[in-house]
Amino acid sequence: MPNIVEEFNDYRAKMNDKILADNNKIIKRIFNLDTNAYQAGALDVKTKELLGLVASTVLRCDDCIKYHLETSYKVGLKKEEVIEALGIATLVGGTIVIPHLRRAYEFWDALEKQG
Repeated sequence: MPNIVEEFNDYRAKMNDKILADNNKIIKRIFNLDTNAYQAGALDVKTKELLGLVASTVLRCDDCIKYHLETSYKVGLKKEEVIEALGIATLVGGTIVIPHLRRAYEFWDALEKQG
């Protein structure tokens, strides 16, 4: 069975390198803004990751969901916290986000298996 976490990270890294190699100032600034927005500030990193996860789920961006799930896992969020946030996302986003919810559960399970 393919490792969906490794596949996602490998593809993301490869394509980010390719995108950033073009040295586009606007794209580089957006990447930098995205990185800096999730640093601790008035809100802690865990809260910001949950906000990113909810927004990504409502917007139905599977890559973004995976990114925020992995970061949430790495910063020590518990499955119960993540699932509660995904519940809010499903409430706000409606039934159209259920396929993304399924993939989110699958990815979280893969993160837990990889340790």
